[in-house]
Amino acid sequence: MEKRIQIVVAGGGAGGLELVRRLGAHLGGKCDIILLEPQQTHVWKPLLHEVAAGSLDANLDETGYREHAHRWRYRFFQGRLEGIDREQRQVIVAPILDEDGSELVGRQGIRYDYLVIAIGSVTNSYGTPGADRQCIFLDDRAAADRFRLKLLNQCLRVSRQMSADPESDARVRVAIVGGGATGVELAAELYNAAAALKYYGLETFDESRLEITLLEAGKRILPALPDKLAAAATEELRALGVRVLTGARVAQVVGNTVVFAGGGSLATDLRVWAAGVKAPDFLKDIGGLETNAASQLVVGPTLQSTRDPRIFVIGDCAAFTPAGAARPVPPRAQAAHQMASCVARSLRRMIAGGDAVPFTYRDYGSLVSLSRYSTVGSLMGGLVGGKLAIEGRLARLVYVSLYQMHLFAIHGWVRGLFLIAIGRVNHVIRPRLKLH
Repeated sequence: MEKRIQIVVAGGGAGGLELVRRLGAHLGGKCDIILLEPQQTHVWKPLLHEVAAGSLDANLDETGYREHAHRWRYRFFQGRLEGIDREQRQVIVAPILDEDGSELVGRQGIRYDYLVIAIGSVTNSYGTPGADRQCIFLDDRAAADRFRLKLLNQCLRVSRQMSADPESDARVRVAIVGGGATGVELAAELYNAAAALKYYGLETFDESRLEITLLEAGKRILPALPDKLAAAATEELRALGVRVLTGARVAQVVGNTVVFAGGGSLATDLRVWAAGVKAPDFLKDIGGLETNAASQLVVGPTLQSTRDPRIFVIGDCAAFTPAGAARPVPPRAQAAHQMASCVARSLRRMIAGGDAVPFTYRDYGSLVSLSRYSTVGSLMGGLVGGKLAIEGRLARLVYVSLYQMHLFAIHGWVRGLFLIAIGRVNHVIRPRLKLH
């Protein structure tokens, strides 16, 4: 019996999950489609700051890969990509270990006819001493949950001190390294969460006891946005109580102390590193493929690897520079979505005997949410025929629609509409914060 064409997608993030949904819908009965992913559930990465603050209950908003695979006619294989044997056309899957370190499933290989690498990115510490050990990187749900529990413990400590001594000046000191979208959104979301804690048993605690310092090495926060919007966001953050320090490059992190390159230091209780992203280090020269200094896999105009046309790369781990552009496509959710759509079309054409289609990136702008307080951003490209700076309710409406578009991309229109409706109901009936 002739083997069916086998497509392996490594990585179940926004791009990978959308891709297997599209492939399953069109090729599920003709090809064997496999999603390789170490986690069992998917949470949209741009929402991790809300999970960290407790504003979002990931248990209600996550997507189980096994159920999703059954619905969209692909197979889910839990495991982590470790290597690629291009001669044998196999991906090498790392051993699966139990919590105690014992081996559940040994190292193994999975055959592929076409491979799509979509494993995303991780936080870049830029080799800063102590950052990896002393700071939390919001790369996945486990890290977001860990930060939330640490934050609640610190809030409880301060609340007890205030109950024992009403004159106490005890505070929860949080340092966020990186003034990009993640750092700015987390800072605002933390104030939103702190304001609600007094309704959940910490009567003596409120946002005035939260001391957040946002550290940015550059001249201003939010470099992807126009100066005017970055200034508006800075003003909004400072009005909340966030201490915004620009030109503050971190030299090292020693225990609970952040040490600056220009001298001086900052005492903290919690530290989040959100200063940039890179591809995982193990991708460097994996399978002999071409990579750049950030370990991203270099791809050509059709998102195929420069050294193997059977291997595609999408999302944050792909290094693609459009013709005539000075910089590669930025690591954003909108880029992963567009890449997934393009590769889905290419694979369908190639399996039918045609050629891969070239990828065209369209920049639809950037939006940053300051929790319930404000939203700022810029829309550009095909959305408005140019470039438009937006703030307030319009920006918030567009920001919310981004997650709704993600739901449609991974679930389809019918199920996506149901999930949006259920989300609105949950927003009314469930607790404002997740405290466990």
